[in-house]
Amino acid sequence: TMIFNVDIIVSYVSKFMSLQAGDIITTGTPPGVGMGMKPQLFLKAGDQMKLAIDNLGEQNSKVVPV
Repeated sequence: TMIFNVDIIVSYVSKFMSLQAGDIITTGTPPGVGMGMKPQLFLKAGDQMKLAIDNLGEQNSKVVPV
């Protein structure tokens, strides 16, 4: 459900810089995030977040008030 597929994004970025093995290109927000829900659902103090990438590891974070 991306607006531009990965091939197009890589082609576009390649016009402005030389990509090397291991470079990371962020592609935006995936579907299913809180802003797109009805009603909207956002992170709040005390929520736990977990980011995991297979064969790389994971990162855990707790949302704190500012």
